[in-house]
Amino acid sequence: MIEREFITQKTKEFYIKKYIEGKLKGVGISQIKLKKIPLGEKIIIYTSKPSLIVGSKGSNIRDLTKELKQNFKLENPQIEINEVKNVFLDANIVAERIAGSLERFGSARFKGVGHKIMENVMNSGALGVEVIISGKIPGARAKSWRFYQGYLKKCGDAALEGVRKAKTAALLKTGIIGIQVAIMPPDLILPDQVTILKEAEEQKPTTIGEIVKKEEEKGSKKKVSGEKTEKKKTASKKKAKENTEEVIAEKEEKKEEKKEE
Repeated sequence: MIEREFITQKTKEFYIKKYIEGKLKGVGISQIKLKKIPLGEKIIIYTSKPSLIVGSKGSNIRDLTKELKQNFKLENPQIEINEVKNVFLDANIVAERIAGSLERFGSARFKGVGHKIMENVMNSGALGVEVIISGKIPGARAKSWRFYQGYLKKCGDAALEGVRKAKTAALLKTGIIGIQVAIMPPDLILPDQVTILKEAEEQKPTTIGEIVKKEEEKGSKKKVSGEKTEKKKTASKKKAKENTEEVIAEKEEKKEEKKEE
């Protein structure tokens, strides 16, 4: 059945990813992708420290390819390593860094670790970040501490697909500490975001014919405007003359009335 083949393939990919993550722990792995190519299988690893994965003269990659052939019966696995440019915008790497710092310095300095990571994420250009550390910190009872800054979507399509989330655990003497990280990247387009478009500028004429036409249009517009202004001037003059004639006639009538008296 096609469904069974699809399920077996996906479960195989899942176990391969988990095996590589366990083998390359603490190297700053962001994500692992598997692709089928004509020569065999291609495994793409996105990491912040590619030199640690490659090893001296590619020894670590050779060992990893041999183990993948033996354990998962892959024909010709080809490993490709890509470096993550902005480390603090990747939720998986940030969560791994928090876990590493907690395992190194202990649970006493968890507040300093949380605030420092949050500051680095916001300085790298993120719109918002949320870090939740839960476990026996700092006392014997389990608690959850939340570090939050900026603007972060909690529901909707932007929260499901746009916000980068990651979960990991840190092993301490007191017990296991859970770490949740959610980062809202700067390139995320929100549904309520409004952009005001500027008016399109007039296209400049390229050919001689277009230049001549534009000049003729400008000349005709000027002529029309000139004719309108002349008509307005003549009309105003006529009105002024009429007003003056009426005033003179009224004065003459008054003089005649005085004489008669």
